Amino acid sequence: MSSRRLFLGLPALAVLARPALGQADWRAQYRELRLGISSAENERDAIARQQPFAAYMERKLGVPLRVYRATDYAGVVEAMRSNNIEFARIGPANYALARRVMGDRVVAFAKDIGDDGRTGYNSVAFVKADSPYQRMEDLRGKSFAFADPNSTSGFAFPSYFLRRGGFDPATYFSRTGFSGSHEQSVIAVLNGTYDAGATYWNSATRGNIQRMEEKGMIPAGSTRIIWTSPEIPNSPWVLRTELPESLKRDWIAAVMALPTEDPAAFRVAASDARGIAPATHEDYLDVIEVVQENLARRRNRGT
Repeated sequence: MSSRRLFLGLPALAVLARPALGQADWRAQYRELRLGISSAENERDAIARQQPFAAYMERKLGVPLRVYRATDYAGVVEAMRSNNIEFARIGPANYALARRVMGDRVVAFAKDIGDDGRTGYNSVAFVKADSPYQRMEDLRGKSFAFADPNSTSGFAFPSYFLRRGGFDPATYFSRTGFSGSHEQSVIAVLNGTYDAGATYWNSATRGNIQRMEEKGMIPAGSTRIIWTSPEIPNSPWVLRTELPESLKRDWIAAVMALPTEDPAAFRVAASDARGIAPATHEDYLDVIEVVQENLARRRNRGT
């Protein structure tokens, strides 16, 4: 088991029916399946969001599904590397980490289609709505919060593209730090711990800030976006490639059928996404390049 603690999310559910996708020999080896998630939400809300999906997958595959959330983004990758989970939903930069430590033992096979029809999203830099900062140029010498070293929109893309835009976080800000999560970054900025921060933005109605407003965690209109990154490919659904071919086939078929066969479960699990599109490793090559450059720069600085 990984040294990073995994939170047990959902109890195993009783088998309710024969598998809808046909009998397969993998069930003799896998009496339950395990899904790891890396999420911008707190542990309780992230796990609760997956419960309808777990029930759906059990109905489709005929075995219980357990959902785990790690204490940090890299914990999900370590759990997959150590064969403690078979499947995962992780961010693009976390997928880059998985490929770095696992090679072709892990692969992306699907990604969500957003409520605006896009298969991508953005990183944004935000400040308090009543702050004097209107542009990135106003943040010279100020403090900036990132989410996690393995977060795409919370670190990899903003650090890379801010640097390319002439705002190298290592020298432009007086102080940077990792809050631990997207939600904590927003709270830290609103509390005045940082002057600005990075989080994700899907569309005008979907994103981390909008979801925190909907849950009553922050007041509506309390933040303001001052910078937006280029588009990031939506987070991949991934699996371990050494799994039995019949298991991979049945899992992929069930995931791809989710939006039409159980749209309510899909909306909850995927935060109101419109659908699921096929994905390949090649879709994330640009993200992998960004992550590799960021990592090389950190190593050269001895951090």
